[in-house]
Amino acid sequence: MYRDLLKVTQETVVQAQRVAERLDKVEVGDIMQLARAQSLASELRRNVELTGRVVSQTERRVLRGESVPATEKIVSIFEPHTDIIVKDRRDVLYGHKICLTAGASGIVTDVVVEQGNPADSTLAVKMIERQCAIFGKPPRQATFDGGFVSRANLEDIKLLGTKDVAFAKKCHLAISDMVKSTWVYRCLRNFRAGVEGIISFLKRSFDLTRCRLSGLASFKAHVSASVLACNLLVVARHLIARDA
Repeated sequence: MYRDLLKVTQETVVQAQRVAERLDKVEVGDIMQLARAQSLASELRRNVELTGRVVSQTERRVLRGESVPATEKIVSIFEPHTDIIVKDRRDVLYGHKICLTAGASGIVTDVVVEQGNPADSTLAVKMIERQCAIFGKPPRQATFDGGFVSRANLEDIKLLGTKDVAFAKKCHLAISDMVKSTWVYRCLRNFRAGVEGIISFLKRSFDLTRCRLSGLASFKAHVSASVLACNLLVVARHLIARDA
């Protein structure tokens, strides 16, 4: 069955290539129609190239039994930049992993749209380095979700100048290794839980759960716009509370 489907797909691809070639040679008197024909030819060639990659990965995975790396897979012809995101034993998601950094004020100070599905543990130091670049100095305290935990991350972040570093999961790390007291650890852990509220707020009120625009650049613009709108609202609330 799979071989028959692949054969039909390959025949369709050949037909699409022929149509694109004919569109290149079409003669029309209207410049708008000519531009339309060229645009259709370009779009056909793009879809043919992506379909070829889908056929190739299908042959490798289904017919040859190969394990195709996630970085080589196409999961959407319409949005080929889409990444495969797997978290623990949860369902597979499609989109892009986003890293957020927020401060005590509730303002999101940094957002990064990651490529691929990097492990959280590989991102902790990078996020602190970005805070150093943004503010010119490291944060005095930092707290992370459990997926970011590792002794190497703890040591490297402290070398950057951050005094207290708390992870939601200890993973054989003593509290005294991370922070100066149990009370500080509890405060930072509670703050991290509060950041989950900021993420929920972004999803519920600023449509961060889904991007309806096309293309990676539009995806990043959607994320940035959602964070900017959220920050403006948070600043407005602080100003209202100050003047009340």
